[in-house]
Amino acid sequence: MPSNEKDVLDQRKTANLNNYIYFLKIEKGLSENSIQSYHRDLLDFLLYYDNRVSISDYTSDDVLNYLVSLQELGLMNTSIARKRSAIKSFFLFMHEEGEKVAVDFDAIPSVKYAQKLPDILSVDEMLQLLMSVEPIDNTTLRNRAMMEILYACGMRVSEMLSLSIHQIDWKEKLVLIHGKGRKQRIVPTADIAFDYLVKYKNEARYELKKQQETDIFFLNRNGKQMSRMGFWKILQEAALKAGIKSHISPHTFRHSFATHLLEAGANLRIVQELLGHASLNTTQIYTNIDTSHLIEVHRMYHPRG
Repeated sequence: MPSNEKDVLDQRKTANLNNYIYFLKIEKGLSENSIQSYHRDLLDFLLYYDNRVSISDYTSDDVLNYLVSLQELGLMNTSIARKRSAIKSFFLFMHEEGEKVAVDFDAIPSVKYAQKLPDILSVDEMLQLLMSVEPIDNTTLRNRAMMEILYACGMRVSEMLSLSIHQIDWKEKLVLIHGKGRKQRIVPTADIAFDYLVKYKNEARYELKKQQETDIFFLNRNGKQMSRMGFWKILQEAALKAGIKSHISPHTFRHSFATHLLEAGANLRIVQELLGHASLNTTQIYTNIDTSHLIEVHRMYHPRG
């Protein structure tokens, strides 16, 4: 079970989950890795709707909206299909145990394993892409810092390009991101990414600024804010050098960020909070999540944490 108090179910649902895990271990004879996978998938789903009092309160729409949210965040269909299977198995078990179950899986479309989102990199591919940019001068140091922060924070490219030097908390290693609809969120950075931000600020930004007065953090050769096209060209050159043949875009970093955290076991609501993402289907289940918990989860599950 998770150690953080915010990730604990109420006693009734904890008992239901523990009974199911016992069933998988004793009667099904599943391996420890499989049991841990089931436990993690089910815990995340049950916590996502933590306002549901009992198993009978969950509906087909709850399951469908949860799976849609995972898809919107960029999780691969193979993982979504696995989670759907775990949830279905759990509710079938609850029904056989005499619990009233309102979820009808015939109303929840199955997920095709063959489908895969084209703009997600594996952890190894992402690290290969980042390391292909060797910081040997001011511009390559800037390029590495931009790519590192995109992956570390799951930022939109527009949020990264408009980033002000004053939006970075250099003491706490946090970034205040101005998102869509004037919404703001605070996101921690991975240590490696933050080191590149500091190195770029101390060694390259002043030279690129060319004595101009600007708060924009990432600057082009003319001391101005970099354009989307400018960053896109930098990204394509890096992908070519890294030998990555699949199509990638700036949004690849955001999707990969979400996917890697979710695959490592991070809670879906935490990932949504980090992304500043609010699905129209799931806005009713959001709860307040304090910054210290976001930092803890980010550092625990991010590959660069």
